[in-house]
Amino acid sequence: MNIRGKTSTGTVLRGASTLAALLLPVTSPVAALQASPASTAVDAHKNSCEMADDATLAALFEKWNLALASLDASRVTALYWDDAVLLPTVSNVPRTDKAAMKDYFEHFLQKFPRGRVVRRITHHVCGLSVDAGLYDFSMMDRDGKPSTVSARYTFVYTFRDGEWRIQHHHSSAMPEASTT
Repeated sequence: MNIRGKTSTGTVLRGASTLAALLLPVTSPVAALQASPASTAVDAHKNSCEMADDATLAALFEKWNLALASLDASRVTALYWDDAVLLPTVSNVPRTDKAAMKDYFEHFLQKFPRGRVVRRITHHVCGLSVDAGLYDFSMMDRDGKPSTVSARYTFVYTFRDGEWRIQHHHSSAMPEASTT
């Protein structure tokens, strides 16, 4: 795809990568004139695209699981972005702000939950990764009786301000009894 035209800086545009340069913020008109349009798009893309991998997602899950082990709801909710959505396992209420998430975790943490991933499926794109699969939670009731809850999960992580946090978290109990 070729696009031809002039920008306000007078640079002739050619190619789809040049279009990307127009869509990315330019810090200075002088810098835009000094760099070729193609290199501007490539350099800006390199600087703005953070890619996670499976090891990163495993570490992010462990960080979340350790926050649960701390029994500190504030520590757990700090791992979510302010505009995140939590669709929790043991509540019918979508949690769309930090106060609602903290309320959920204050109650959930009373069960001393510990998660273990059973099966993980991942997808990665620039600045966003999905970790979905199955996990088991060991918990305790008020009388100290242990139980295990098997659930499906999805964590969507986004990269902002130099860090990965949870953008969306959905967890639901398994609908069918285990055959194993």
